[in-house]
Amino acid sequence: MTMKKIKNLLLISAALLVFGGCDKDFVEINTNPYALTDIDPALLFAGAQRTELGGWETEHTIVQQFVNPHNSGATLGPNFNADIDNFNNPKWNNSYPSDIKNMVQAIGILGENTDRVNLLSMLRIWKAQIFMELADTYGDIPYFNAGKAFLGGSEFFYPAYDDDAAIYADLEQELRQAVGALNPNADFVSADLFFGSNGSIPTSSASAQVEKWKKLGNSLLLRLGMRYSKLNPSKAQSIVSEAFSGGVMTSNADNVYLEFDGTSYINDGNNGLVNNNPYFYYAAEPFVNQLKSTGDPRGGMILATYANPANPLDDPNPDTDLANQFGVPVGVLNTDLVNPPYRGAKGGGYDYSQMNVNVVASLTAPDFWVTYSEVSLLLAEAAHRGWIAGGDAAAQQYYENGIRADIERYALYPNATAVSGAEIDAYLAKPGVAYNSADALRLINTQIWITTLRNGTQAFSNFRRSGFPALSPNLYNNLLNGGFVRRLSYPDYELAQNRTNYLNAVAAIGGTDNLVTRVFWDVQ
Repeated sequence: MTMKKIKNLLLISAALLVFGGCDKDFVEINTNPYALTDIDPALLFAGAQRTELGGWETEHTIVQQFVNPHNSGATLGPNFNADIDNFNNPKWNNSYPSDIKNMVQAIGILGENTDRVNLLSMLRIWKAQIFMELADTYGDIPYFNAGKAFLGGSEFFYPAYDDDAAIYADLEQELRQAVGALNPNADFVSADLFFGSNGSIPTSSASAQVEKWKKLGNSLLLRLGMRYSKLNPSKAQSIVSEAFSGGVMTSNADNVYLEFDGTSYINDGNNGLVNNNPYFYYAAEPFVNQLKSTGDPRGGMILATYANPANPLDDPNPDTDLANQFGVPVGVLNTDLVNPPYRGAKGGGYDYSQMNVNVVASLTAPDFWVTYSEVSLLLAEAAHRGWIAGGDAAAQQYYENGIRADIERYALYPNATAVSGAEIDAYLAKPGVAYNSADALRLINTQIWITTLRNGTQAFSNFRRSGFPALSPNLYNNLLNGGFVRRLSYPDYELAQNRTNYLNAVAAIGGTDNLVTRVFWDVQ
């Protein structure tokens, strides 16, 4: 700090002491002229990109990929159909206080007439992605006034909850307009963590970066359109056809993901499986059985058994042979697992498979937000339904491309084992995997279930949308009326901090803030 600045601060302090009892010009007197009042919105954008994909214990448990069989204290959650803030809140807490606030502020700084049109468009696309996830998770949420507290006013400090169908309608327009505004002759956003100078897939020109973001925006529009498949198939077809024509992801070189070096940044969603009482965490029986029954070549990179489940990192040679993997049955207590007919105790845990902490559950495992494999599988369903051209011949090609891309994507994980093209071809020909029109929806959406492992929000959303895989409900108790979780409930603190709007939202969704109320597109 310069001597001039120090002197100025001393003068201001003296003035405050003299006029401390007077409220005249209060705001001006109490505004620090040296406070940070300007920031590059590109940095706010990058901060919003480096967000948390989430942990394993909520959505992954609901769709029966993962299990924590302990039902006491902080571990009581979805495996026991429990409505607990500890598991409901992470998506909300990771989105509103930082990501949404930062992006809304960045958009406000840029303004509508900015010459940084590509940065503005990227912000709008990524903000739409985050809000779509929130609406898919909770239903009605604060949207139109969210993140605007810096503007002042009670409507921004205590934002109303907006109807999820209305939010979706606006997100559709946001994606369409933002993609249309991207300009290959305008600004290059170096700070972009996905496709910037030092992004996961770096580009060096605005034209190359814009091409990636157009594909991302249209792929998100495709995902949005597919959400209407039960509610309004004709609307789904219209949006999906538009997204496809606009140009979606075409290879793994378009994937949107973040890397972690294990030092400056770790994959915090995997931290519990590695460092925080790992004996709590296991693969779920339905998911293990799916991988085993088809000899899935991804299986050894996903599953492992350890000499001591309480300390997986201490085992230099875990067993990754699929034939030796066994998942914990859904809804079974840890105290039952030690007795017949279950497999019993092992080391400091139980004799069941865990996630492979050297590969998919590593602290340096990348987080994938949107992948070509998911996009290609959604296109397979669209082609099968006749929403895009090509019929079942095209559907089979998209289906096989999606599976192949997902298996090849595992090369980006640490300690991954290369899978040859011949091995992938053999997998695609196996019973239970090979495409056939009569069973297309089950096959396609089962593969989406596999490819969205570690993106619990998408796994949960697509399961509700498609009804596949055909899982049996968790009948540990009847808290879910014999069904599945259909949404997560709002954070309890909203009742205290935003009471009126929270109560209005609960009334709008049917009068009860619970796990079985459905979001608007999840019709029975």
